[in-house]
Amino acid sequence: MDWKADTRPLHALVETMLKDNPGSAERIAPTWLYLAFCEHDSVAAARALAVFGNKTSGPDAVQFGRAFFEGLLGRMKGDAATAHAAFTQARAAQEQIVQAQPDYGPALCALGLIDAGLGRKEDALHEGRRAIELLPVTKDSINGAHMIEFFAIIAAWVGEKDLACEQLAIATRLPSSSLSYGQLKLFPSLDPLRGDPRFEKIVASLAPKKGSP
Repeated sequence: MDWKADTRPLHALVETMLKDNPGSAERIAPTWLYLAFCEHDSVAAARALAVFGNKTSGPDAVQFGRAFFEGLLGRMKGDAATAHAAFTQARAAQEQIVQAQPDYGPALCALGLIDAGLGRKEDALHEGRRAIELLPVTKDSINGAHMIEFFAIIAAWVGEKDLACEQLAIATRLPSSSLSYGQLKLFPSLDPLRGDPRFEKIVASLAPKKGSP
């Protein structure tokens, strides 16, 4: 799915697992939720969140709890009130993590994205920039790349499209970046950039080459 932006194989796998072993729903909730978001399927996302429990999900060191994903679902549905309530709840929990580890870039990065969801533009941009300073690529190639990737999303959410596209371009050129064609093409966190020629050019640059299996 990440390579070709084709959700069908993963959809079939998740559907089969849920049908053959309903008890697996909680165990596969993060994958199910990721699939639902990529398909912009709010019903499936809500079902996955219902069994998500106290788990966290995210790339490597950048982890988010259920409240954040409830906020993302609200954004995807255009339900501003639900999104705001969920992000407010997520912020309370994330702020405690940051207070306990003020120099931990991934936690601050997550707080920045939550603040972006709450419309706290200056806070969000400051937190995103600070996260990059705390964990540069030279210190941690994998998670350092995530700091740049999430800063791009933060910028997109607060309306700074130029900055968002600039950071995405930087991130996709990093050998350690986990950004894929499927993620950029499908995941709703980047919806604010869709239609922007600069963003679409970045997406196209990651597309599988013609003739690829």
